[in-house]
Amino acid sequence: MTGGMFAMAHDHDHDDHDGHASELSEMQLRVRALETVLAEKGYIDPAALDVMIEAFETQIGPHNGARVVAKAWADPAFKRALIEDATKAVQSLGLINRVGDHLIAVENTPGLHNVIVCTLCSCYPWEVLGLPPIWYKAAPYRSRAVNDPRGVLADFGLKLPTDTQIRVWDSTAETRFIVLPMRPAGTEGWSEDKLATLVTRDCMIGTGLPKNPAEAA
Repeated sequence: MTGGMFAMAHDHDHDDHDGHASELSEMQLRVRALETVLAEKGYIDPAALDVMIEAFETQIGPHNGARVVAKAWADPAFKRALIEDATKAVQSLGLINRVGDHLIAVENTPGLHNVIVCTLCSCYPWEVLGLPPIWYKAAPYRSRAVNDPRGVLADFGLKLPTDTQIRVWDSTAETRFIVLPMRPAGTEGWSEDKLATLVTRDCMIGTGLPKNPAEAA
């Protein structure tokens, strides 16, 4: 029954002569068919779904976290506010954390490197980091990040000095974390917008470092 539904949607799109069907992948066709059926049955509101999709495309994502990190690098007062109360600090930028009651920023230093994990499921600060990567939700990462964090970081290509302490933070439904990475050297005088181009999702999780400034030159 389900396969037939998808097959009919696929066949119908082949008869569409406006050229748009050829731009859709098999997965996109399946999603469109499922969305249509759910809307017809009254299970979803297409208008509400459009609002959610637009939010994820334009309002939710790692660009928000990059903006937070860049401002913390450039503005010492904001950095202090971020470390003291990250939820309040990000709200001052117009960012609202809807999925977690409390956001905590943990700062990397030359002697300390922070890593975020959720050992029970996949709790994650979506508003500032976007959708969680597949590996973040995978059991091997969730267990090894706690038991062998240095080995996990090495798997990501991040080899830290042996005297650097690694601290792992376990997210929950109520408390989420964002890593404040160290500002790369050679970025003195950079604007916040330019600094934000160096900030990656992985460096805000702790499994990576900011981009080399030469990459943004």
